[in-house]
Amino acid sequence: MTVTTERKQEIVKEFRKHDNDSGSADVQIAVLTERINSMTEHMRGAVRDYSSRRGLLKMVSKRRSLLDYVRKHEPQRYLDLITRLNIRK
Repeated sequence: MTVTTERKQEIVKEFRKHDNDSGSADVQIAVLTERINSMTEHMRGAVRDYSSRRGLLKMVSKRRSLLDYVRKHEPQRYLDLITRLNIRK
């Protein structure tokens, strides 16, 4: 259900802009997407887990606000991100 440290490091390496980048919007969106996908699989089996549902909705909202920020400042980067992460608009 959680993202392992190794997987998170792989995601950071794939989406970072420079060597010391670990918190840019792209990296945050990618890590959130991984967590959301993991939590979605959990929710398919645990329909009545309302606490996890709330956490999932909070993560989706946070990702949406980060995506809105990227779209506002760099529209082409936004399109590239949603394509690479396979997120629908």
